[in-house]
Amino acid sequence: MSTMQISFKLNGEDVAVEIAANTLLVDLLREELGLTGTKTGCREGECGACTVLVDGEPFNSCLLPAMKADGRQVTTIEGLGDDEGAVESIQQAFMDMGAAQCGFCTPGMILTAKSLLDKNPAPEEAEIRQALTGVLCRCTGYRKIVQAVQAVAQHNGGEVTS
Repeated sequence: MSTMQISFKLNGEDVAVEIAANTLLVDLLREELGLTGTKTGCREGECGACTVLVDGEPFNSCLLPAMKADGRQVTTIEGLGDDEGAVESIQQAFMDMGAAQCGFCTPGMILTAKSLLDKNPAPEEAEIRQALTGVLCRCTGYRKIVQAVQAVAQHNGGEVTS
């Protein structure tokens, strides 16, 4: 099997890895790089559990060939917060509002919400619900998740802080 070298920024750090040409980003992140916050769900791009940000946009990493990350910025749930253990406001809101139940969809939900709030600091409820449609949750019914996103937008006066 042929291999190739790729380089990209992962959670703000430069990464260079040798991968097989058919490696999916979810497998690279979980199996090779040990970032297990990115969940493997359906492997068909339907559930969104594997959502990561690529150049700030949510992507289903189970569908994205790892070679497509070459030269780009990839953010996983492990890349949020800071080195001292402080979490981002969207993560705190999920905790405060009880938006995480089993937690399986939570990384994908948080990253998708972060992308939305980075682009639109004060989204309306319909915009929030539309943005989150790519990540399925079987536990919460979405009410608390939407409320968590709304709380961040309201708390920050329309500005999302990192």
